[in-house]
Amino acid sequence: MPSDMVRVIYRKYDGSAHRDYPARRLTEDDLGVWLGVPEGTESVYHGRPSVEKIPFVLLVPHRAWWTAMFNPPPRTSEVYCDITTPARWESDDTVNLIDLDLDVVRRRATGLVELLDEDEFAEHRARFGYPDDVVAEAEAAAQRLFGALGDGTEPFAGAYRKWLALVV
Repeated sequence: MPSDMVRVIYRKYDGSAHRDYPARRLTEDDLGVWLGVPEGTESVYHGRPSVEKIPFVLLVPHRAWWTAMFNPPPRTSEVYCDITTPARWESDDTVNLIDLDLDVVRRRATGLVELLDEDEFAEHRARFGYPDDVVAEAEAAAQRLFGALGDGTEPFAGAYRKWLALVV
């Protein structure tokens, strides 16, 4: 039986800390594992203690090169996708991800889809020595997400709303 609580650990490619927080397992389906993070959750961001001011739902897909964070208002990003290596589950209660810098975001007010942090991706590719296959997977994932967030492919159309309602 999977644990109700999951520790979510994002690192950068060089192993440095990026994000680390507990989340409540909401469900698992064909899209992946849905995790809820309520307001007030204590977390670590870039090695510093933090507290989540706005709740969110995180989808950790099965065998994909991304995660998706679904946000309520007043966050300006309705959906925020981090390009990552595929999730590596240590056990049922810890998931490890390597953040590969690129982000794909859909803005709440306008529906505009943006690809962010291409400069950071290029800088870290050189500094950390991203292998060519990692670069290709990351860029392909960003392009797929750019299209999916724009055309409303699930889980980006509305599948997340029932899970977000549980943590808001």
